[in-house]
Amino acid sequence: MANQVAGQLDKGPLVSGQNGSKRKGSGFSISKYISYLFLIILCVMWIVPIIFGITTSFRSQTEVVTSGFRLFPKEWIFDNYVKILDNTSTAPILRWLVNSLFIASMHTLLVVVVISITGYGYSRMKFKGRDTLFFTLLGISFFPGVVNLIPSYKIIDALGWVNTSWAMIIPGLAGMGNLFLVRQFMNGIPKELDESAHVDGAGHFRIYFSIIVPLIKPILIVCALFSFTGSWNDFLWPVIVFTDVDKMPVTAGLLLLQDIYGNYRMIGQLMGSAILAIIPTLVLFLFAQKYFVQSINLNSGIKG
Repeated sequence: MANQVAGQLDKGPLVSGQNGSKRKGSGFSISKYISYLFLIILCVMWIVPIIFGITTSFRSQTEVVTSGFRLFPKEWIFDNYVKILDNTSTAPILRWLVNSLFIASMHTLLVVVVISITGYGYSRMKFKGRDTLFFTLLGISFFPGVVNLIPSYKIIDALGWVNTSWAMIIPGLAGMGNLFLVRQFMNGIPKELDESAHVDGAGHFRIYFSIIVPLIKPILIVCALFSFTGSWNDFLWPVIVFTDVDKMPVTAGLLLLQDIYGNYRMIGQLMGSAILAIIPTLVLFLFAQKYFVQSINLNSGIKG
């Protein structure tokens, strides 16, 4: 009898604990489902316009004008893309894509070199006014970029870089946003590594190349992705500094296409040009998602 009572007492708390855990799990599931529902709504808000833009590029001009909003076309046609690629005089889209690829790649390469060296100086080297200078520049960077348009254009014009790729490659190499990320990442690297290297006779450049650069690769890759997409998607600055059609990047070319294809004349071709312009950055993000996850932890370059 005593054993049966003891067994019943043992079962009681166990059942109660199970019910409590179920109630707790049930509450957690509701919040999880609400979160999923919110994310799904956001995805729909982002994806539907993109899908509509892609499908519009496969519609005839007659259907664009007469059918109203339809997510998918009645008849899929490829004439819009054929006409886009055949137009090499007034709208050389392939030439613009090559120009953008060259400009964004060169800009990204130089950004990685500049911010890694500059970040090393602000993080590992000691000099008077280092932090004051850094945070002063960081504060100045919060001013809107349009404030610098006229001075920047004056400088570019004085250097003879108007209508050249250098007008987009050089400005913005030492962006404070990327520099702040690199500096914070470097601050998470133990300074004992530097001290050990100094004891062995290594100088700053040896420490930078042999110790720091291998450890900050994740954040450099993230900054490179930000720089590439920023340069590729830049619109206002290339419109100002480029007037030669053959030298334009694709964003400035798209503005020109509004005069050629816009006003309900050739909406399908205009949308097809825009779709071609986003393909490189879309592919880049698909292959580089894991590096964005790594960048969330500013100490992810240090392995325990």
